[in-house]
Amino acid sequence: MFGQPAGGGLFGGGAALGGAALGGAALGGQVKDPNTNGSAVVPECPSDTISCLAWSPSQNILAAASWDKSVRIWEVTPTAIAPRMCYNHAAPVLCVSFSRDGQRIVSGDCSNKLMMKTLATQQEQQIGQHDAPIKECFFVDDLNMVISAGWDKTIRFWDLRQPTPAATLQLPERVYSMDIKFPLMVVGCAERHVVCYNLQQIQQSQQPYKSGQTALKMQTRTVSVCHDKQCYAVGSIEGRCSIAYVEDTTKNFAFKCHRSNEEIFAVNAIDFHPLGTFATCGGDGTFVFWDKENRQRLKQFNTCHMPVTACKFNAQGDLFAYAVGYDWSKGHEGNHPSLPKSLMIHKVTEAEVKPKAGTNTRTKR
Repeated sequence: MFGQPAGGGLFGGGAALGGAALGGAALGGQVKDPNTNGSAVVPECPSDTISCLAWSPSQNILAAASWDKSVRIWEVTPTAIAPRMCYNHAAPVLCVSFSRDGQRIVSGDCSNKLMMKTLATQQEQQIGQHDAPIKECFFVDDLNMVISAGWDKTIRFWDLRQPTPAATLQLPERVYSMDIKFPLMVVGCAERHVVCYNLQQIQQSQQPYKSGQTALKMQTRTVSVCHDKQCYAVGSIEGRCSIAYVEDTTKNFAFKCHRSNEEIFAVNAIDFHPLGTFATCGGDGTFVFWDKENRQRLKQFNTCHMPVTACKFNAQGDLFAYAVGYDWSKGHEGNHPSLPKSLMIHKVTEAEVKPKAGTNTRTKR
């Protein structure tokens, strides 16, 4: 039903998956290759679940934060994916972000530390600290700040010239997810709280622009802001996604996804494409491209046989990175070393992500 990705070189017909990337997983008595969509396999994948992916805004440099306490960086070209750098934290790393020029990376971990790495010099320094694990971090070049958010129920603004926060925002609950498309910052917290800030007004007032609870019934797993900053998406553990508009709330809607007839899976990550369409990835092992304007599914990809834990489009929107690994949905009892851990890159075609004009096939609410 689905053809192979177009283009030559590394992304032409799909790279073969080696045993090292698969991790030797035996599921149902046989090894199952998670690369079921003809994607290019990223070499030297982390040895534990990938928690977050980030692309450099200025070039095709990909970073992955992992539960193995590492941040790994690759350079992606049409003919090769080359490991460029790896640095380690003292604890599992939950978030990673590039500066606008792609020269610096910031990452936060479960030892509550916020670290920055300068790629050219490989200089590494701690730039911040929370009172609990740091779940999200972002370079915000428009403010000349790094913004971090954690399980200590705070958002902290870091001026790299000083060791203490330039500002601290108190939140109603622990941060589970956050996204920033300046000036819009959307924070998804525990107990379904969602808080929106206008970062252009943050110096005048630290009050949220809007706050409330998501339209979904269960715990928030991920939030993502659309590039036009008019709306954001929320994914939950109940296999549902909602699109919420900041101003015109009459356009809000929610739909079911990442479900089978027998099971409901978490929506682990959401990312918007520059064209306004978006991708979801879930605990069912699939990733799906969606058209929010026509409220329809554009393309559902083949199952990877294991949860997809993170996903991210590059700045141009022609590459889509996704990570396969254990998502802890079945607790620590469900985790064992033989489970697949893989990072792959799909070559995006225009037909997969372009909104379809004049269609009326809607997703089910």
